[in-house]
Amino acid sequence: MTEHFDCIVIGTGQAGPALAVRLAGAGRKVAILERWRFGGTCVNDGCIPTKTLIASARAAYVARKAADFGVSVGGAVAVDMQRVKARKDAIVAESTNGVEQWLRSTPNVTVITGHGRFESARTVRVGDRLLEAPEIFINAGARAATRGIGGLDKVSYFTNTTIMGVDFLPEHLIIIGGSYIGLEFAQMYRRFGSSVTIVEMAPRLIAREDPEVSSAVHAFLEAEGIKVRLKATCLKVDQAGSGVSVNVSCDEEPRDIVGSHALLAVGRVPNTDDLGLDRAGVAVNARGFIEVDDKLATNVPGIWALGEVNGRGAFTHTAYNDYEIVAANLLDRDPRRVSDRVPAYALFVDPPLGRAGITESEARALGRRVLVGRRPMTRVGRARERGETAGFMQVLVDAESKKILGAAILGIEGDEAIHCIIDVMSAGLPYTAISRAMHIHPTVSELLPTVFGELKPLEGT
Repeated sequence: MTEHFDCIVIGTGQAGPALAVRLAGAGRKVAILERWRFGGTCVNDGCIPTKTLIASARAAYVARKAADFGVSVGGAVAVDMQRVKARKDAIVAESTNGVEQWLRSTPNVTVITGHGRFESARTVRVGDRLLEAPEIFINAGARAATRGIGGLDKVSYFTNTTIMGVDFLPEHLIIIGGSYIGLEFAQMYRRFGSSVTIVEMAPRLIAREDPEVSSAVHAFLEAEGIKVRLKATCLKVDQAGSGVSVNVSCDEEPRDIVGSHALLAVGRVPNTDDLGLDRAGVAVNARGFIEVDDKLATNVPGIWALGEVNGRGAFTHTAYNDYEIVAANLLDRDPRRVSDRVPAYALFVDPPLGRAGITESEARALGRRVLVGRRPMTRVGRARERGETAGFMQVLVDAESKKILGAAILGIEGDEAIHCIIDVMSAGLPYTAISRAMHIHPTVSELLPTVFGELKPLEGT
């Protein structure tokens, strides 16, 4: 027998639960499906657990540097990985249970556990149950990519998901992939006490960033004892005793790096290969991401895709904003669009990178006059007081309109200070909204007016 609903939501990541509750509150009968763990990537093996682990790693790092601040902790700093994991697990469980209880206690919401697959554009099967609804929302997320490297079938390795179960200290962790996920785990495990080597195929770390950002991050990671091998174009893995060997070059020595464990951090793939999208007629691109328009609707009327599965943003905050856009258009008659939001994200190494808008390379490609302002973190009082002066601030401004095009704050509290930039960009205001504001001293944000006050033409524009 077919069960009839007004809406079906597939997945309980950041977009799904909020949308289900909002739709139910508007009087719709909603079914929400979850095949594994409530909360999706962010809650279970993304933002929340990794930042919890990063906090433990930073505590160890600060304790080791206590003498620099005139503080004696006495003896060597020891890290108990079982207690570190237990703390992480407790925080994750609180979040996961909170999402599930929220959904199960919401009127008009039916929670169904199991894997949902389309049987048509209006029906979804979960085990023996067939669900039907005129509106279906896909929030299926993505997972770690595990293809493209020879020998993976011969060795054991971690992904960002499976490493969440680790309660011991790897002797030597080789991380394949020098982008956001790889760098966060590299610094984290180095601070826990592991030897760490990053292997990256590109000529520099986090290649999508400007070279100055890549160089600065590379420098402070190496200063903590992390080894980096770039241009690893002949990449394959093999067993080496009880450990793993990573072949990084076909002709340049050393050709192999041997470690005790390997972490694969080479990107993400969308969870679209087992949803039955072909039966619903939903279009995906060459990488498997669901194609959506500016309001997150697919090519099939009545079906939307939100979160990482649509390829329009790989972050918790973009997924939640997807929910806001869909809800605004469906329920509020408020025509919000994906193209209205300011691109923004952070890299949570220490010090962090806060990024908004476009990069310097992208600014040069615009074909119009651009102004740039820069200031090293050595000139920021808060950074000097904390003894953390790595990094810099950079802002990009359109010379004609005076509007901010982009900014990067790589340094202490850069992930917080960047919101000054995001808010002004979102409001469509000129940079003078910041440069003329009175900021509190001593903070990181107080230096932003100074940076805007030193704007100069960007070379090449």
